Amino acid sequence: MRVNERHCSFYYEKEQINGKLEFNLETTALLIVDLQNYFVNRPDYDLNNPSEKDEAERWKYFYDRIDNVILPNNKKLLTEAREKDMLVSYATIVTQLSNGRDRSLSQKESGFNNLMIPKGSEEAKVHESIKPIEDELVIEKTTDSALTGSNLRLLYRNCGITDVIVTGVFTDQCVSGTVRSLADESFKVWLVEDACAAATEEIQNHELQVLNNIYCNVVNTEEVLDFVRSK
Repeated sequence: MRVNERHCSFYYEKEQINGKLEFNLETTALLIVDLQNYFVNRPDYDLNNPSEKDEAERWKYFYDRIDNVILPNNKKLLTEAREKDMLVSYATIVTQLSNGRDRSLSQKESGFNNLMIPKGSEEAKVHESIKPIEDELVIEKTTDSALTGSNLRLLYRNCGITDVIVTGVFTDQCVSGTVRSLADESFKVWLVEDACAAATEEIQNHELQVLNNIYCNVVNTEEVLDFVRSK
């Protein structure tokens, strides 16, 4: 079901826009995926070191987007969700065991996705600007999908949730895995394009196009806020 013209893939080019952003606040959850210090805090690069200077430049788009777009928009969504007494939930990647034995295979492989974020560490915490408060769900996972790696599916069903508004990082990894799992479990998913981020703009736009209209509807922060405020 298409709700706008944006991020439309080949499969949906000829489908008419026949839907709109609409959900019941009482049965909708906001899910913030992996906006933890480990992922969103810009590293303290040594710009006098050529390799670190190069890495800082490679990641400039991502961290600028986190600072200027993603965290501010998540804070707006969070504030409005709390104001309307919607269910707020967080998914975080942590290891329960100090040696990381409990991680999924993808997080044990070499390369970027090799993660070791101990439970209770500073790196594991949700960023201060959007940290959880009392009576909000925080689940811990060792997988990309927040549903596969936790009992979040059961918690949502117990709470009567039918729709999920998803934000976070990385759009092409844990966000995508979570969106797909939610869709497979017959939740209606609203992915907020300017409240989630991939490493590059190219990856971000490509993944939004892949997910949109099949596994979710891609919307933006202001569209969600306008709808929630109207209720």
